[in-house]
Amino acid sequence: MYEFIRGKLVHAEPTEVIVDVQGVGYLLNTPINLFGKLPDSGVEVTFYTSFIVRELSHALYGFLSPSERDLFEILLDISGIGPKLALSLCGHLTSYEMQQALLINDGAIFNRVPGIGKKTAERLLIELRGKLDGILPPTPDHLAVPLSDPRAQQIHDAMSALISLGYSQQIAQKAVKKTMADQPNQLPLGEFITHALKNI
Repeated sequence: MYEFIRGKLVHAEPTEVIVDVQGVGYLLNTPINLFGKLPDSGVEVTFYTSFIVRELSHALYGFLSPSERDLFEILLDISGIGPKLALSLCGHLTSYEMQQALLINDGAIFNRVPGIGKKTAERLLIELRGKLDGILPPTPDHLAVPLSDPRAQQIHDAMSALISLGYSQQIAQKAVKKTMADQPNQLPLGEFITHALKNI
């Protein structure tokens, strides 16, 4: 029903925000890791949304990129995973970390999320297999790094950020590649993306 909501950020807490869209305030439930990425109050921001209707409630969930929203909706298809638990998973693990858990068949990665026990982790390992394809932007051969390399997730996160800002896959790849060459030491993600934007 709602693909995205764009408006001025009025209020933000670790798990929810209020956005003013032409005088109407929308309350969005958000993953906890989104809080540190938000702009200051009064700045226009776009949230990609998922509208969940339950018998006793209607709620909007907001994310900064379509891929984060898609991940949330994929998690909702898993038996036993409701909006609250799906949001917790999105807030504590990236799609890359979830894919890593599936690759090495390690449910302990899911167990790091509050509310996820052993049985639920095992169910996630089974039911998520093959469903996360396409959530991460593809990494070309000249950017590929092993899962154990600390830069691996950063590359994927930076690619996702640039693509969500409207840049093409090719432009994002060139910018990330040049940033990796210019900055051989690992930077915080925000600084890495800032450098990548300068290289576009």
